[in-house]
Amino acid sequence: MALDQSFVGRTYPPTAPYEVGREKIREFAEAVGDSNPAYVDPAAARALGHSDVIAPPTFVFSITFKAAGQVVQDPQLGLDYSRVVHGDQKFTYVRPVRAGDRLTVTSTIEGIKSLAGNDILDIRGEVHDEAGEHVVTAWTKLVARAAEEA
Repeated sequence: MALDQSFVGRTYPPTAPYEVGREKIREFAEAVGDSNPAYVDPAAARALGHSDVIAPPTFVFSITFKAAGQVVQDPQLGLDYSRVVHGDQKFTYVRPVRAGDRLTVTSTIEGIKSLAGNDILDIRGEVHDEAGEHVVTAWTKLVARAAEEA
C-alpha cells in the first residue's frame, strides 16, 4: 500500500540533545578508517582553527538516522520498516561537528513517491547546536521494497 502523500511537509518535534564526545568521534573515525588527526588530537584540531576535535563528515548520520526514527515509527504513516533499505544520504554543512556540541535534530518529510511498487521516502534532518545555530542538514532516502507476490 502506498504511503500517504499528505505527510509530505510534516515536521516532527526536535530530538533531545545529543552530546558529542571525543571518544565517540574517535571510535567513529577508527570505524570508517579515517586517520585525520583533527578527529582525535585536540592540538591538531586547534591548529586548524577548531575549539576541539571535529567529527568526520558522515558522523552526523548516527544522530540524524536515529531522529528519522520518529518518522518511520509514526503509525499513521504506515511504513513497513521490515521492508526498508537505505537508499541515499547527503549532507550540507554550515560548520563541522565538534566534541562538546549538544545537537538536536528536527526531521521533516520532504517527499513520498511510489516507483515500481516501492515506496520512496525523503527525510530532511536539520541539526542545530545548543545555541540554536544551524550546524548541518542531512537528507536520508529510504526505500520500502514492494511486497513480493505470493
